[in-house]
This record gives sequence, structure tokens and C-alpha cells, in this order.
Amino acid sequence: MEGRPRLLVVVVALCVTSSIVAAAENVTSYHGEAATYNAKSYGAKGDGANDDTKALMAAWKVACAAAGTVTLMIPPGTYYIGPTQFHGPCKASALTFLLQGTLKAATDLKRFGNDWIEFGWVKGLTVAGQNGIVDGQGAASWPFNKCPIRKDCKVLPTSVLFVNNQNTVVRDLSSVNSKFFHIALLQNNNIKMLNLRINAPENSPNTDGIHIERSSGVVIADTRISTGDDCISIGQGNDNIDIARVHCGPGHGMSVGSLGRYVGEGDVTRIHVKDMTFEGTMNGVRIKTWENSPTKSLAAHMVFENLVMKDVQNPIIIDQKYCPYYNCEHKYVSGVTIQDVTFKNIKGTSSLPVAVLLRCGVPCQGVVLQDVDLKYKGQGGTSSKCENAKAKYVGYQYPKPCE
Repeated sequence: MEGRPRLLVVVVALCVTSSIVAAAENVTSYHGEAATYNAKSYGAKGDGANDDTKALMAAWKVACAAAGTVTLMIPPGTYYIGPTQFHGPCKASALTFLLQGTLKAATDLKRFGNDWIEFGWVKGLTVAGQNGIVDGQGAASWPFNKCPIRKDCKVLPTSVLFVNNQNTVVRDLSSVNSKFFHIALLQNNNIKMLNLRINAPENSPNTDGIHIERSSGVVIADTRISTGDDCISIGQGNDNIDIARVHCGPGHGMSVGSLGRYVGEGDVTRIHVKDMTFEGTMNGVRIKTWENSPTKSLAAHMVFENLVMKDVQNPIIIDQKYCPYYNCEHKYVSGVTIQDVTFKNIKGTSSLPVAVLLRCGVPCQGVVLQDVDLKYKGQGGTSSKCENAKAKYVGYQYPKPCE
């Protein structure tokens, strides 16, 4: 009986020693039931010159196939990579992609499809940064983006796409200079985006910070976004989206939409946005839908509250005649019905005289403005402009409500 404790001590000591030696030699290390895989053990150089695409995918393949709690570590360095897929399903019960270095995108657009880095079909994934940076090297590509002026444009690659994942956490990362969107969420269920830093120049086209489509249970919090387009855009088919404590600017603000452009679009419901600050943006909170919609859909049950506007062009806007192009058809009203939308406790300054614009197609239903205080930064006061909007006003209102 006295021998067993000594045997345990020896075994533990051997395990600890083995882990230290393994980590030092950049091979797989184990800590209890948790395993860590170092990308450099699979050929990644991290020198910013060699192409590390195949090495990172090889390391992912091994980590994905391992059982238990698994970490794939990308240690400090600069990893030059082209299109890279981190796909499941994975065997691990919990898998962490730990970025300690910089992922740097190739600049040759011929190498890319619709995205650069893709995390897909994984349950229990965490993508975390420790000084981790995702650099899309977009400046070389932005001159080729014609989407702001042409409907039939070729879409440039999104920096990071999350597709068909469940129970995901993305935290403590920086994304800079994406070619197109920085981060896109497609068909995800229960995903948290926490403490992110997203940056691109104010004149960079279509560099949306986070774009969401056909997802549910999305949380975005404690994040700063400065881009050339929407800080956050909520596309079609989304439900139960919570956004809190996000600083937006410069950029185009936060949008629900654009909606109603394509056949078969899903409803957008249960959106809750609170405690956001908009600084120097084109818009504050905006719902935008196209006219001539091929399919009818619903945008409903939304609350935008406790928002601060600092020198924002259009702090509150519903636009059901959205069209960014020169030649726009106005044959039919938007097929998107807007209902049950509340704007509450929104304060600050507008850089244009019209601080509240409610431009609906079919009449918007159940729109509530409560405690709105938006001053014009120039001379004179702010005003409201409404079209087919059945709004209810509660509490303090400046500008004055539409008559």
C-alpha cells in the first residue's frame, strides 16, 4: 500500500517532464487529457516568406482527428497563406485554434474563391488570439472591387468565414485590411464574438466588419470596428442576434440588411442592439431593404437601445428604397414587411439636419421611438422625415416627431 503513492509521484513526474521536453521540441504536448499541437511541428515556418498553407492545414487535420480537449497553437511569427480550410467534423470535444502570431494573406486574387480562411462544420470550436492578427492585405485588391458601382461585380474574398458551426467562441483577435468582409457568419448556431479589433481605412470598399446570414444565437460584444463599410451587417435569415458594447467608426454604421434583393430570402427576427457608440459614421442604426423584391419576407422584433451618436450623418434610418447604384428601378415597393421595431434612449449629434428618417414602402408597423435626443452639429436644429411610417412616440423627442 505504501508503494502506490510513490508510483503515482514517479508517473506524474515523468508526465510533467515529458510535456516540458515535448513543448521545447515543438512536438505535441499533453497536459492531463488536454493535447496541444504546435503548427511548427508540421512544417510551418512563420517567417512571412514561405507559404505555410499546407503546413497549417496538415496541423489542423491532426488536431481535428484527436479526441478530448485539443489546442492547435500557431506560435508567434508571420504565416503567409493562401486559401485555407479548417473543416470538420472533428473528434475533439473541445477544439481551440490559438493564434499567437499573424496570418498574412496572399495578394494574388487568382488563388482565391469567395473566402480566404474558412472554419466549417465544427462543434465546440474556440478561435482565440494572444496578440493574434489576421491580415488580409486588402490594399492591393481594393482597386479591383467594382461592387460599389456595379450589380454584376466579382466579389472579392472574405478574410474569415465561419460556416455551419455550432457552439463557437471567437475572442481576442485583430483583423486588419480585409479584401472584402473581415468576418462572415453563415449558417452558424450559437456563436459568440468577443473582444475583437477590426480595422480598415475609411475609403476601403465593402470591408464590413462582421456580416451575418442564416444564423441564430449570435452574440457580439466588447468590440471595436473601424472600416470602410458597415461595422456590422445583419443579412437575411437571421434570428436571435444580440449586440452589446461595440464601438463603431469610421464606417457606414450598423445595418439590418440589405434585405429583399434575392429570391428565397429568410425572415430576420429578434435583433437586440444596446450600448453601442457610433463615431463619425455615415449611419447609426439602419434597416435597409430593396424595392422590387422577388420574394416577400419579414423584418421584425428589433430593439435598438442606449446608443450614443457622435457626429453621425443619419443616426436613425429605415430605408425601404435602398439602392446604391445610379440607375435604380422603382416599379414596386419592397417585399420586406417591417414591424415591431423600437429605438430607445438614443442620444448625441447628427452631422446632417435630418436625424431621423423613416422611409417605408408598405407601411412599417409598430415602430416606436422613445427618449430620442439628437442635436444638429451645424447651425439650426435637427428634423424628422417620414414616409408610410406608423410610428409611436414616447418620452422626450428631439427632433420633433413627424406630423
